[in-house]
Amino acid sequence: MGLIKRNPFGHILFLKKWLIRVFGVLTHRRYRGFNEMHIEGSEIIKNLPDTGVLFISNHQTYFADVVAMFHVFNASLSGRVDTIKNVGYLWQPKLNIYYVAASETMKEGLLPRILAYAGAITVERTWRAKGKDIKREVNPNDTENIKIALKDGWVITFPQGTTRSFKPVRKGTAHIIKQHKPIVVPIVIDGFRRSFDRKGLRIKKKGILQSMVIKEPLQIDYENESIEEIVEKIEYAIEQHPSLLKVIPVEVLQEQQELDQKRRWGY
Repeated sequence: MGLIKRNPFGHILFLKKWLIRVFGVLTHRRYRGFNEMHIEGSEIIKNLPDTGVLFISNHQTYFADVVAMFHVFNASLSGRVDTIKNVGYLWQPKLNIYYVAASETMKEGLLPRILAYAGAITVERTWRAKGKDIKREVNPNDTENIKIALKDGWVITFPQGTTRSFKPVRKGTAHIIKQHKPIVVPIVIDGFRRSFDRKGLRIKKKGILQSMVIKEPLQIDYENESIEEIVEKIEYAIEQHPSLLKVIPVEVLQEQQELDQKRRWGY
């Protein structure tokens, strides 16, 4: 047994701890300072087991969403309910938190590569790559890595696989749920798209109220519910089911259309 303690992916835990501490301190004011984050339901976090938990969430930026979750999870585990006040909760962070991210995203520059060391499980998208629609088989190594991460701790995933609102939930998440039977905790976020740029690295606008709602674990019949039923349950849980479009404010839809237009024209 080596003297340096590592996680199942070979990452040195001492180094990972310091990465979380440093980046946590550097990013804290993004959620409590330049902008404020309203948190609901974080008491659920403290009552979860140490392993075998899958968090599912809608997605608004590449990195700001998951960084916020690292803050909220660690704050809750240190006894802070619905607040990230006092960044001291980062001194002893939970080191077995992982998040699923597209491999091409985590290779775009030095900073994403560093952030990947903090807990990324990189996967190859089966439907899109380099801005183009594709169709390829699931890499079995990707699903195996998620299995390893669930066995070791908690995994955060964004089942739509995109930052665009109301896009379909990918069936891969439902397959993971049926196969590995994790506790599934839904999270709904808002305000991050208005606060940050698409990558979630640059503050786009100050004074925005961000929100994160952590819901009770889903009740899932792992043996008898179909993939389609689990997908629909996920869509409702993260408030991304197509039927909910009818109750979304017009300004939110307009903002999404504007964003799609900018992407289409390369802005």
